[in-house]
Amino acid sequence: MKNIKILFGLALSVLTFLISCETSQKQPEQNFAKTGNPSIDSLTEQIFKNQKRADLYHKRAQLFFKNGEQGGYDFAIKDMQYALSIDSTNISYHYFLSDIYLKYARSRNAVEIMERAAALAPADLTTQLKLVQLYFITKQYGMGIAALDKVLKQDPQNAEAYFLMGMIFKEQNDENRAINAFQKAVDIDSDNKDAFIELGKLFTDKGNPIAIKYFDNALLIDSLDFNAMMAKAYYFQTRKQNKEAVDIYRQILSHEPRYEVALFNLGLIYFDTDSLDKADTHFNMVIKESPTFFKAYYYRGAIAEKRGNKEVAIKNYEQALQFNSTYDKAVEAMRRLGK
Repeated sequence: MKNIKILFGLALSVLTFLISCETSQKQPEQNFAKTGNPSIDSLTEQIFKNQKRADLYHKRAQLFFKNGEQGGYDFAIKDMQYALSIDSTNISYHYFLSDIYLKYARSRNAVEIMERAAALAPADLTTQLKLVQLYFITKQYGMGIAALDKVLKQDPQNAEAYFLMGMIFKEQNDENRAINAFQKAVDIDSDNKDAFIELGKLFTDKGNPIAIKYFDNALLIDSLDFNAMMAKAYYFQTRKQNKEAVDIYRQILSHEPRYEVALFNLGLIYFDTDSLDKADTHFNMVIKESPTFFKAYYYRGAIAEKRGNKEVAIKNYEQALQFNSTYDKAVEAMRRLGK
């Protein structure tokens, strides 16, 4: 056992050295420029006096990150790269740099940073699962399953690992394996409401009323979980149980009046039951909250077409296609109206 620990320590030292060498070869320029932001500039002054303080670069990166829309992401990335050149084994620094890359739509870099963190901390399951999440986001499903297998060898009762496995199987349209994984997750952790919701959605797709039981289990954990409420309402809506669906959508809107998907789904129910005035009101509300919600324009156009107002219908169909040029219902509607 002592020899194994020594070998592990040597391996970690070599890995750390290689990472440090790699980072130093790409070491970014230090930034001592004033920004006009007192908090950032104060940290810059401290960095100028203490240029080997990785924590100061990390703190400044956090402030830059908050101002990402003004180019702060670039500065945050450079600061975190510099922090890692000083302290290449700090796992939290890897986490934060990966998050910045992901927010900045540089998912490949985000994965690379987390792969490095996972190599540094192979026994840290939080790190391994964070890497799996990135594999899931970037659709590297095979890599995700392989990483989860390693996690479950270390901790066979890890509910989050089974949940992530279920999400991967679901994305691969392997419904039965997804159900088994989500079921395992809730068997281990009866408070895993997200797994209950996913089970409900999968059984909704199968037309199985047991879906309601799973949604209710999620709502027992959090009675105002909008995802669970929306999924339960959708179950009723797809089965034309409109009263039950409407009651849930109204409950959601009583807490969040600007919830555009609930507004839209209510509009659909009114449209399908020929309550056109109510439907039109709800689609208008959706567009007010979300001006690019193309389906709302389509249904507003469909209402106008039903009322015989071809000009208004075409205008709305055109708006729908402006935001989604391949939306088949709007394309067919324009063809039908000779456009």
